[in-house]
Amino acid sequence: MCAKLGLKKIAYDWRQNHVAEFEQEILAYKKHGLEYFAFWSVHETAFELFEKHDLHPQIWITLQSPNSSTQDEKVSAAIQSLLPLVERTRNLGCKLGLYNHGGWGGEPENLVAVCRALREEHNANHVGIVYNFHHAHSRIDDFSELMNLLKPHLLCLNLNGMIRDGDKHGRKILPLGAGESEMQMIQQIVDAGYTGPIGIIGHTQDDVELRLQDNLDGLNWIEAKLAGETVPKPAYQTWQPAN
Repeated sequence: MCAKLGLKKIAYDWRQNHVAEFEQEILAYKKHGLEYFAFWSVHETAFELFEKHDLHPQIWITLQSPNSSTQDEKVSAAIQSLLPLVERTRNLGCKLGLYNHGGWGGEPENLVAVCRALREEHNANHVGIVYNFHHAHSRIDDFSELMNLLKPHLLCLNLNGMIRDGDKHGRKILPLGAGESEMQMIQQIVDAGYTGPIGIIGHTQDDVELRLQDNLDGLNWIEAKLAGETVPKPAYQTWQPAN
């Protein structure tokens, strides 16, 4: 499916029932010329298979929200909780991506503070940030400034249709082009000079191939609009605007 869509890299999300298929997934990627780009969270079976097949995907992990009183204490607690995985990923030759997922640990300023401290105090230059639009509907208005803050640390940016506080109104995950703010945010990414990996997500209960195609169509539409072209909006297959 991903090869058919023209995608070259895959970030693999999973649940417990997928563990038995981990190696099958790796072999399928190799067969179709796909890069095993990232793996969500931690699993010993997956790490053993990465060593077996000489793979070095990014490991994406949620930055937790420590129950501490001061900012310094929160940063210190977050670092201490991460250190075993920092060392494990270092030994695996994998980058470790701190993934925004709500709470204190989802705010860009805190992600950067932890990332900087790990790099400066623990020589953890393989640690960076994975920033997800769909977990950042509340940070639309200052995204231009955030891009400059995040850019030195970014391992990947995952895009989404964006509406202010959309996560509070049942519009957390939208295809690209179906929101109100993602076009300006993508222009801000370009303006910041970011040239690293960009992700699209199939994070719904729809047919994932159709949802990914909707995102590709939406991204192509946004690119054309930013180039000054007059083009019609995509006819989405997995989403319809509210009446």
